[in-house]
Amino acid sequence: MSPSEDLDQIWRDFRATNDPGLRNRLVLQYSPLVKYVAGRLRTRMPESVEQDDLVSDGVLGLMDAIERFEPARGLSFQTFAVPRIRGAIIDGMRAMDIVPRSVRDKLRVVTRAQASLEERLGRVPEDVEVAREVGIPVQQLRDLSRKASSSHANLDDFDLADELSSAADHSLEQGDVRASLMQVVDQLGERHRVVIALYYFEGLTLAEIGQVLGVTESRVSQVHRRATTVMRQRLVELESV
Repeated sequence: MSPSEDLDQIWRDFRATNDPGLRNRLVLQYSPLVKYVAGRLRTRMPESVEQDDLVSDGVLGLMDAIERFEPARGLSFQTFAVPRIRGAIIDGMRAMDIVPRSVRDKLRVVTRAQASLEERLGRVPEDVEVAREVGIPVQQLRDLSRKASSSHANLDDFDLADELSSAADHSLEQGDVRASLMQVVDQLGERHRVVIALYYFEGLTLAEIGQVLGVTESRVSQVHRRATTVMRQRLVELESV
């Protein structure tokens, strides 16, 4: 019996019996998938976050996927499992509360100010303009931007990252979600589109994108936050149509 036939038999036996021993064999079989997802997310998290913690949370997502997987839906198990593994890891990071609420609150104020200024000015605002709008020194604004990029304080962005990464992964389902995401990305301005592509599809850090574009990391962080805000808004609009 070939390895693939053996795996198919384990799946059949597990679905028939729900035997914990067979489930554990499936967990071991697909554990590299957890390490792959955890590794991709690890690059966007603080250095204090341990890879082993991400893998532990991811295994919980894998176990849930094994329990819920329905081959009749026509998806491969990998396609079905990846979003659940990512979701479990992100939930684990939220539970850790890796960034103080005060910082998150200030970042929300800055994001709203940037959006308001961009609408009024018809362009991405400069740091000094945003600082004046919020009523804080420019250096404090840049410190907040650095905290956002280095600690990845906006964990909500991981939800968008999860969808974008899935859409960019050729092994995953090519359906309505992918089409909607690509439509929204195409509607972004050129600078926003480039930052989204480099960050989510190419895996570059904000600092690396800054080097590519010849701007500061703080500037890239501003564009990134504005782009993700616009994308979430437009995805909601598409869903309501």
